[in-house]
Amino acid sequence: MEKLLEKSARKINAVSLAFKRYLYHEINKSNRLIAIKGARGTGKTTLLLQLAKEYNIDEVLYIALDDLFFSENTLYSLAEKFVKIGGIIMLIDEVHKYPNWSRELKLIYDDFPALKVIFTSSSILDIQRGESDLSRRAVTYKLAELSFREYLLLYEKIELPIFTLQDILKNHKSISLDLLQQFTPFKYFSKYLKIGNYPFYEGNAEEYFQKLRNTVNLILEVDLQTTENLDFNSIAKLKRLLYVISSNVPFTPNIQKISDNIDLNRNALVRALQLLNSAELIRMIYKQSRSISILNKPDKIWMNNTNLMFAISGEQVDTGTIRETFFMQNLGHHHTLSLPEKADVLVDNTYLFEIGGKNKSKKQIEALENAFVVKDDIEIGFQNSIPLWLFGFLF
Repeated sequence: MEKLLEKSARKINAVSLAFKRYLYHEINKSNRLIAIKGARGTGKTTLLLQLAKEYNIDEVLYIALDDLFFSENTLYSLAEKFVKIGGIIMLIDEVHKYPNWSRELKLIYDDFPALKVIFTSSSILDIQRGESDLSRRAVTYKLAELSFREYLLLYEKIELPIFTLQDILKNHKSISLDLLQQFTPFKYFSKYLKIGNYPFYEGNAEEYFQKLRNTVNLILEVDLQTTENLDFNSIAKLKRLLYVISSNVPFTPNIQKISDNIDLNRNALVRALQLLNSAELIRMIYKQSRSISILNKPDKIWMNNTNLMFAISGEQVDTGTIRETFFMQNLGHHHTLSLPEKADVLVDNTYLFEIGGKNKSKKQIEALENAFVVKDDIEIGFQNSIPLWLFGFLF
């Protein structure tokens, strides 16, 4: 245990507080059991270590569950020893790599009421469906990829506020005018769409895309393997499926055609799509009036974010698809999305949005209530026409 405490202290001491993800300020740390889900590469480990800095170094323990310590020791026994020496909070990284994570976390929660636990997991893992019931115990947060606002803060050192969707819909013109006094959106926006979604860009776009492709492979080969126990052949088919989708988004899936191409039966294919969606590699959206079932195919598929499009498909990415993907990835974090009969997307079953370039017409939505045109290539909107880049300030 002494070695774990030493490792923990070194890691906590080394982490910087210069840039904090939006979620750092949203987590209610009074809860005793907190789960942080998110795709690989979004910064969950850094977030844990930053949270650790709020405590006395002797009262906090950071551990990664792929540590060799756990080949001969249990998480529960570690928690028991840590409480005995005055430990207050355990920060547990990559809980999905520990076989009995759910059962032992439940026991830790029940047996050590003075101990707080914050743990991270792959976005693939359904925390609420663990073998032990954590749904009444764990409060779950999701860490998304970098927003445009966060990109500006991390890479360009430009600090700007967060706005709610209601703020933007009601006051987008005044918000845009205020932000334009502080920065020039189009100096940075196209760069963000290519290399700004993850916090590991180091100045070389091709190296960044290679890291992102490596991250995708790790999600498919390691994270999915850990949670789903897939064989090599199944993982290979998932890779083929992801490439097919990335080359055709926005994608209206023809299940029979894809089944023949990928060599998966219908149910296996729908399950594969669900896994890619859970892994936050794709985004599946259903029609407004349709009930969603595990056997239903999605009505439309996008890549999860714009950087994945460039990394997997290369430079030849459709401009309209980039716009739609950016909008979906930013609105999809705190809001529900569905496909309406008219317009491109319905948000929270209330607001309709049509997405396009600066010359996009209002014709398709002009007779509809709560309907807006989202336009790329404009700095300031007017009435129900809103600049696309402004939706990058929702978190």
